[in-house]
Amino acid sequence: MIDLHTHSLFSDGELIPSELARRAAVAGYRAMAITDHADHSNFDFILSRVSQVCGKISEAYGILVLPGIEITHVPPRYIPALAKEARKAGARIIVVHGETLVEPVMEGTNLAAVQSDIDILAHPGLIDEDSVKIAAKAGIFLEISTRKGHSLGNGHVAALSRRHGAPLVLDTDTHAPGDLVSLEFARRVARGAGLTEAEAARMFRNSEEIVRKKTSSGTAARRTRKRG
Repeated sequence: MIDLHTHSLFSDGELIPSELARRAAVAGYRAMAITDHADHSNFDFILSRVSQVCGKISEAYGILVLPGIEITHVPPRYIPALAKEARKAGARIIVVHGETLVEPVMEGTNLAAVQSDIDILAHPGLIDEDSVKIAAKAGIFLEISTRKGHSLGNGHVAALSRRHGAPLVLDTDTHAPGDLVSLEFARRVARGAGLTEAEAARMFRNSEEIVRKKTSSGTAARRTRKRG
């Protein structure tokens, strides 16, 4: 299981990063990202704190932990610039909190997200076809969510992804220990979203490819800093 959307107590999660990672490792996770809710007021603080511990807990627990953020309820016009700032501040995974059916996310957030330098558009609800087309062209991943409420749009997201070739990932949006899921449950959620077994398998490989890309790019960056 790879999960690129989780929360610690640096936003509204219940656990410190070390416990979150330990519980995920025991649950069978191979890799994860800690992506706490962020706006302009706290993104740099979150990234500086979480980045300090990710390497330590990755080594100790045998699970790759990547530092990230979830840009949340930020007015659409500010999302592209904030995403750029977050990259510079060390975010390996950037998620945008999409227009879920269960929260008053500002209209236009989905479109602004897929026009930005981000990795994942989380729980995008009733995302429109034009935004899905842009995501497909940009290689931005649309999320199938296991989280109650946010999962209500899964079928719509899956259908438009199939129609326009937008890549998918499955994440838990974990806030508490009970939100972590098994791979078998994740597969059942994928089937519930209307994905075929082949489509679900491709979705899980997408998460692996993201991790592989982020790991290799991070290694290259560290080597560059050392040479400098």
